[in-house]
Amino acid sequence: MTVRIGLSGWQYDSWRGDFYPARLAKRRWLEHVGERFPTVEVNGSFYSLQRPSRYRAWRAAVPADFRFALKGGRYVTHMLRLRNVDTALANFFASGPLELGPTLGPVLWQLPEHVVPTAEVLDAFLTVLPRTHGAAAALAAEHDAKVVEPATVAADPGLPVDHALEVRSPDAVTPEHLAVLRRHGVALVDSHAGDFPRFVHDTRAPLAYLRLHGAPHTYHDGYTPEALSAWADTVRGHVGAGRDVWVYFDNDAERHAPWDALGLTRLVG
Repeated sequence: MTVRIGLSGWQYDSWRGDFYPARLAKRRWLEHVGERFPTVEVNGSFYSLQRPSRYRAWRAAVPADFRFALKGGRYVTHMLRLRNVDTALANFFASGPLELGPTLGPVLWQLPEHVVPTAEVLDAFLTVLPRTHGAAAALAAEHDAKVVEPATVAADPGLPVDHALEVRSPDAVTPEHLAVLRRHGVALVDSHAGDFPRFVHDTRAPLAYLRLHGAPHTYHDGYTPEALSAWADTVRGHVGAGRDVWVYFDNDAERHAPWDALGLTRLVG
């Protein structure tokens, strides 16, 4: 089993002179991350469609064994609320994710607290998600004019595409919702923070996806050595259950994220 511990995003100006050397050019920050971590979570793909050239540049900046987790577009999760998503998903995958090739890791679909899909809507959404690069390329071919510079590259069509779902409301984690996730083998994100609930459920997915935002002050607080030790035990538990583990630190506001990620990496070994 593989354990990857990294950062949620990397373009934080406040990290200059702390995690990033003061004189390191911003264009080399991802390279710096790639030298110290095996993965990073991309936030830009959540806010807007990116361009293939950007994905190519990201891939060129990191080692071949690095992996990018992508946040799925908020247009799908926050506006369409997982309904009638075929064209939106086509646009997302046509905008360049497949340019990452084997460095493409899982795709995270993040729901806000006020969005609680029915089990039927969730099932329909998970059904249309592509599970291979080939399927993603076929879906991307259905994009509309919102994609200005389409890319449907799938150098290895058989490469898998894993998915994870993050929710904020307990109403989205009923037995019916969990049954849908188990049927599709999609991970439910274990998201820890000070101001929203944590949901820990085994959905029989091949991966575990952890997002650590800091607590009690979300995004601001770091994790104590004792807390990191407890998270290391959680990681080992997932490995013992036969899952690949992806961990992202999102407590970036006070520059804790990279140091907490390095600390957890040392504990997990």
